[in-house]
Amino acid sequence: MVTVASSPSPSTVRSGLRVVSAPVPRLVSIDVLRGLVMVIMALDHTRDFLSYARSSPEDVAHTTAALFFTRFVTHFCAPVFAFLAGTGAFLSTRRGKSLKQVSWFFLTRGLWLLVLEFTIVDFAWGFVPWAHAGVIWVLGWSMICMAAIVWLPTRWIAVFGLSMIAMHNLLDPIHPASFGKLDWLWVFLHSPGRVFITADSALSVRYVLIPWVGVMAAGFAFGALLLRPDRRTWILRIGICATILFFVLRGINLYGNGIAGWPERYAHSAGPWAVQSSLTLSVISFFNTLKYPPSLDYLLMTLGPALILLGLQDGIKTPGGVNRILQVFGRVPMFYYLLHIYLIHLLAIFISLAFHQPIWHGSVIAEFAQRPAGYGHGLPFIYAIWILAVAILYLPCRWFMELRSRHRDWAWLSYF
Repeated sequence: MVTVASSPSPSTVRSGLRVVSAPVPRLVSIDVLRGLVMVIMALDHTRDFLSYARSSPEDVAHTTAALFFTRFVTHFCAPVFAFLAGTGAFLSTRRGKSLKQVSWFFLTRGLWLLVLEFTIVDFAWGFVPWAHAGVIWVLGWSMICMAAIVWLPTRWIAVFGLSMIAMHNLLDPIHPASFGKLDWLWVFLHSPGRVFITADSALSVRYVLIPWVGVMAAGFAFGALLLRPDRRTWILRIGICATILFFVLRGINLYGNGIAGWPERYAHSAGPWAVQSSLTLSVISFFNTLKYPPSLDYLLMTLGPALILLGLQDGIKTPGGVNRILQVFGRVPMFYYLLHIYLIHLLAIFISLAFHQPIWHGSVIAEFAQRPAGYGHGLPFIYAIWILAVAILYLPCRWFMELRSRHRDWAWLSYF
């Protein structure tokens, strides 16, 4: 039972267990965790733009331990960001926002993200027109769906979110072709692929709605647990249980990671793991879970440890050292996101010129085989540029964070 003391000027929301009234201060631990995944995300995109690799880091037949685990740590970014987007929305209902206001914010923020995806974000990847339905796309659609979902009791939102996460792999055998002329609908919902707008142009869809909507919904319901006085215990319990469940399901090797060979483009991550020619490759195979769409194994593997870290960080009042830096990035995630793609892309062009390498715009960064001969660098160089990029981003992000703090009445700032 959730029991929280009332305050003289409360905001009242439904917890799913009972109606509770109390103001909740901004949780530093959530900002720190969000900031951490934003920083790690920059590593992934620095690797995308600068690597000389000609195959996917998840391709067990061609990868190395260093390359794979550089990619592996970045898997935490999208699930944690989507989950905490829901959590932050729930907590905002404890800071004076009604459900109607939260619903409206979800709707308008979601539409705004769709506009950003097809303009500022897509252009940043290649400095050329390109239609790509990426992470901002799916966050936008998830928020639009959440605009309706938030009106349900919190316990039902939890059931909806967890059920979608746990059961969506049952949909894996369904192929878009099964829907005939409506095949594009299944591509949007669960099967990554291309949706042809004309004979010569197509929308590349990597991030599908199922189960990302469920991740955000689960994050929203999770916010209710943060109202409990024993929240740290609950966060750690959930994180530990999710992590253990990942090892159990992955060890059983029967369900939770898609179907081998489907979808064809991501077959190197789908299906069961297998013993390889070396221990290192066997470990890689075990942790090589499917992101497109995010399998149950993938989400347990990422959200479980993330919640453990959140629980360990719970209770921070005044962050110092690295946590203080991470808090800055975590307070302005969208501003950081938009800046970091342009910065890393410009750095990649500058580095190409400095090293007399062919300039590669990277508009198809997922197609490793299409990188020009002589382009790219190794991981030590990539890590150095990543640290440089994060250092450059700190001051503008701190400036924007302070701007938002000084002008809380400027509602439009909340959309960045």
